[in-house]
Amino acid sequence: MKALGLQKSFGWPKEIDPQQQRRPLAYYTIREKLREVVKENERTRFVVTGHSLGGALAILFSFILAFHEDNLLLERLEGVYTFGQPRVGDGEFGEFMMKSLSQYKIRYYRFVYGFDMVPRLPLDDKALMFKHFGRCIYFDWNYVAQILEEEPFKNYFSIVGAVLMRIHACFEIGRSFTIGWRRGKEYEERVLLRIVRLFGLLLPGVPAHCPQDYVNSTRLGSADPFLNEYDVKIQ
Repeated sequence: MKALGLQKSFGWPKEIDPQQQRRPLAYYTIREKLREVVKENERTRFVVTGHSLGGALAILFSFILAFHEDNLLLERLEGVYTFGQPRVGDGEFGEFMMKSLSQYKIRYYRFVYGFDMVPRLPLDDKALMFKHFGRCIYFDWNYVAQILEEEPFKNYFSIVGAVLMRIHACFEIGRSFTIGWRRGKEYEERVLLRIVRLFGLLLPGVPAHCPQDYVNSTRLGSADPFLNEYDVKIQ
């Protein structure tokens, strides 16, 4: 929230006097530029996206638009797509966001690859009360996609999960040496990334957070889950 421009003692005022700012604030600066762009053409639409912390910023940016009831931008917001996004709020926050996204027909897809540690943090438990919301587009080690309510082993820490994560890490290491000739030379992985893959045997879930796997997921993953969901809505 601070990275977006949360104001100490003031929270999120709708407007801020630029002359009183010591530095540009992300939310307010981006919002004003978007307003300028969408006013130029009534058909203009935009999406908000990000990886890891960027994914958290993307959904929080949309939240503040809804909190401010910024109808102009909410009506032009086509979708929010996050990759490896951590949890950012509790159940009440999720309910507010789902209602707001539904009201403006904004698509929200939260992409999770394998046993990526970051989407499983902060923990979803009684003490911290963090919760994900919306659709989880989950990709396994072979980039096969499915739509889930929650990623497997949602809190990361599990005896069974620890075993499966290391098996998954072994598959990733093997894939690293074969993906070039199986999928095309453009997907070939270099020595540094292969070393990172090996680190996954010691601490699984860390290499899975690499942008490389999220890029591969969107390029190599099947679109069937999206098409099936679309068919269900049409019927």
